[in-house]
Amino acid sequence: MEFDADYIIIGAGSAGCVVTDRLSEKGHSVLLLEAGPKDIHPMVHIPAGVLHLLSNPKVNWNYSSEPEESSGNRRIHWPRGRVLGGSSSINGMLYVRGNPADYDGWAQMGCKGWSFENVLPYFRKSENYKNGGDPEHRGTGGPLEVEDYRTVLDLTHAFVEAGHQAGYPKSQDLNGSMPEGVGYSQMTRRGRLRGSTARTFLSRAKKRKNVKIETEAIVTGLIFENKKCIGVKFNKDGLEKTVFAGKEIILSGGAVNSPHILQISGIGSEEHLSSIGVKIIHHLPGVGKNLQDHYVSRISHRVKGTDSINQLSRGFKLLREIGSWALQGKGALTFGITSAMVFSRSREGLSSPDIQLLFTPASYSQKTHGQLEKQGGMTVVVCPVRPSSRGTIMAHSADPLDRPLIRPNYFSDPDDIRVMIAGLRQARNILAQPAFKPYSVEETVPGLENQSDDDLEKFARENGSIIYHPVSTCKMGEDPMSVVDSRLRVHGIQGLRIVDASIMPTVTTGNTNAPTIMIAEKASDMILEDIM
Repeated sequence: MEFDADYIIIGAGSAGCVVTDRLSEKGHSVLLLEAGPKDIHPMVHIPAGVLHLLSNPKVNWNYSSEPEESSGNRRIHWPRGRVLGGSSSINGMLYVRGNPADYDGWAQMGCKGWSFENVLPYFRKSENYKNGGDPEHRGTGGPLEVEDYRTVLDLTHAFVEAGHQAGYPKSQDLNGSMPEGVGYSQMTRRGRLRGSTARTFLSRAKKRKNVKIETEAIVTGLIFENKKCIGVKFNKDGLEKTVFAGKEIILSGGAVNSPHILQISGIGSEEHLSSIGVKIIHHLPGVGKNLQDHYVSRISHRVKGTDSINQLSRGFKLLREIGSWALQGKGALTFGITSAMVFSRSREGLSSPDIQLLFTPASYSQKTHGQLEKQGGMTVVVCPVRPSSRGTIMAHSADPLDRPLIRPNYFSDPDDIRVMIAGLRQARNILAQPAFKPYSVEETVPGLENQSDDDLEKFARENGSIIYHPVSTCKMGEDPMSVVDSRLRVHGIQGLRIVDASIMPTVTTGNTNAPTIMIAEKASDMILEDIM
């Protein structure tokens, strides 16, 4: 058989771009398949352009969840990147590693080699942190450019001070030795532009003759020879093509597409596959199960006495910010979504934080997703970062173009509501501190009429949203519901690995892009070790 490449990687997202770079730099040939286009859309590269990408069908899968009573019977919008760089090309650019307890927990669950001590070298390897930091924790010289915000508004400084006044310790680096307390955000940026994995890792790999990239290539199935995965079927330009790998197929489609591709290819729950008419290759009941995501609510205030992003995004002030961005690489156009944050605990006795409070010096319309209000405002987003609720992502039919059914089951575990209410009260407490006295006018969302636990629960269920961190649908482990082993090989199948956020046994404490890049760095080393 003639092989098209040593490795075929499905998905040029946060993980796929990294693996492509790391395998090809060692001389292996790589074919990278991406369903979306090249990353040429201008809003992909301007940091503040993120609000124009969250629903843009040119670069976004625009999934949505099934209506569920636990979250107000709404279809909740699920953006996922469909472009070179994947979700790292459309996200809020936050760099958040999570808490060491996340990874130590993975190791305790049987994922050998995934403790924080094991994964820290890969966080350090991947990054080039521009603002110093503890060299035991922070890396320099890696492809991923990480830096502090270049422009920080008065409201953000006030939030950090208010957090300290409320009793949270100040952390100089939430990705360093103190990942708890209040501190400023860090972001993945390259110069004045977004630092997606396409612009960092893949930009290096593209220059190598042993790398081929197929964009607008929609994978329709995996090809097996008995229990060995040997190739991939995909559609491009209306034609179905087949390609074959000499060494391995690496599935990096993310928490939605990876389980879906497995299921339509015959790997998953025998009962489910039979019900949708898919020929069973291998019974693996955990595929698409164990879905975890970060559901959020918010507290918003009207502000006075200083500019928020709301004012800086209009009229003459916007023209001034465009000039600052173009000439100096500073100003509001360099902002991501969140400029400061708190990691806290909902109750005494917890060993690590279970709440993330994300501050943005802006406020948004209740009616239109992502639309800034005209008047000045600020928002604290409340995120229970270690949810107990579990959902599913399951193929709807055997048709590879038929979208999977996403059932997150938000708040199906009552403890998640308890944590959410605790977080909303913590956010209110911070916004009531003296540091905000010169700026805060009044609470606008949810409004001071909502005081009881029942009020806050109703508000969170009916008005909450998500911050786009789905994981764990092909989880790593050795238990009956795991999908991959500790080296990310699919149980019971040769020649197939999964490398993306879907392999996380549990969601990390915070945003998931940095952990996904770490997973890809570690996976690349394991793949190279396993062929020695």
